[in-house]
Amino acid sequence: MDYARQQRNPSRHLIGIGGVVLFHALLVYGLVSGLARKVVEVVKGPIEVKVIEEVKAPPPPPEVIPPPPKMAAPPPPFIPPPEINIAQPPTPAPTITAVTREAPPAPMAPVIQPPAPPVPKPAPPPAGPKSARVVCQNYVEVMSKIVYPRDALLDGLEGEVVIEFTVASDGTIRDVQIKSSSNRIFNRPALNAVQSGLRCQGQGQDVRVQAPVSFKIR
Repeated sequence: MDYARQQRNPSRHLIGIGGVVLFHALLVYGLVSGLARKVVEVVKGPIEVKVIEEVKAPPPPPEVIPPPPKMAAPPPPFIPPPEINIAQPPTPAPTITAVTREAPPAPMAPVIQPPAPPVPKPAPPPAGPKSARVVCQNYVEVMSKIVYPRDALLDGLEGEVVIEFTVASDGTIRDVQIKSSSNRIFNRPALNAVQSGLRCQGQGQDVRVQAPVSFKIR
């Protein structure tokens, strides 16, 4: 029979529709007659609840660690003592000793030390220069006749020059030099007066002489 023709059969559709209508009719009847309420009360009955405790296994016993074995120290190795050969000391040969008497030493001659040489006395320090007033007999005369410098006279200058020289053993004057001077304008007249005017007496040796030359306006 063709499947499409079977689906188009109206009798099959009527049977399905009638079954659906019957199901709904029974459902409405049950709601109206209270059958649904009884079903709910049966469902709402007491429910027994049991708590099942979990069975825990006992903990394992603690692990026991055995103590380490005791290590005994090995015995020391046996070392045989060294063999020591003790040599016997040689027997000393008999010695012959002779006692000789020595002559006493001759007495030492006394040592005479020469006397120490005398210590030379230090030379006396050189005497300072002597005054020209003592050595030169015309010192006062020459100083009174000295030529006063014209410029110093006009300017009203006064001063002093110290001249030092050597008098030889025969009275000769040499090594003339200016020791100090208050103003160089007086140097030349003082040197001329000493070199050309003074006459000195010999002292038997060379002596150093000082001659102060004063320039004062009178």
